[in-house]
Amino acid sequence: MTLAKSAAEAYIGLGSNLEDSVNHVNRARLEISALPGVAEIAFSPLYRSTPVGPQDQPDYVNAVMRISTELEPLALLKQLQQIENQHGRLRSVRWGARTLDLDVLLYAQQSINEPDLIVPHPELSKRAFVLYPLADVASSDLKIPGLDSLSQLLAACPPDGLRKITA
Repeated sequence: MTLAKSAAEAYIGLGSNLEDSVNHVNRARLEISALPGVAEIAFSPLYRSTPVGPQDQPDYVNAVMRISTELEPLALLKQLQQIENQHGRLRSVRWGARTLDLDVLLYAQQSINEPDLIVPHPELSKRAFVLYPLADVASSDLKIPGLDSLSQLLAACPPDGLRKITA
């Protein structure tokens, strides 16, 4: 496990649309918080959204988690992928149904372009199911590296079909 020199703030996108999606997302939250060198700062409400890609799949449950981490970005990604695997994640169809999807959306104010990790997440600015939960846990003037402020991205991305899950 590679540790960063000091704690960095990161945002993780969580999604699920198979089996008990709410349970997968809530369990993943606890599992991420339990990782060495990771502490939860905030967790958004859960949202229900229509799938991107093939439409012959159930709606998604989505959330965003704000963390403080001592893990370097690629080490954090590897830990998140292990959690996905523990939830039975299969990578067979692009944008297909999944038990759990965990994405590093933002890591400090870094722009990262590695074969296994691109930060900010390349689809972040186009995804209401990412931007609205992100707004629940971040400041509206949060600057997204290479893009714009969160409030400006929200203004350009209507919440089409996004529904907050209550109790």
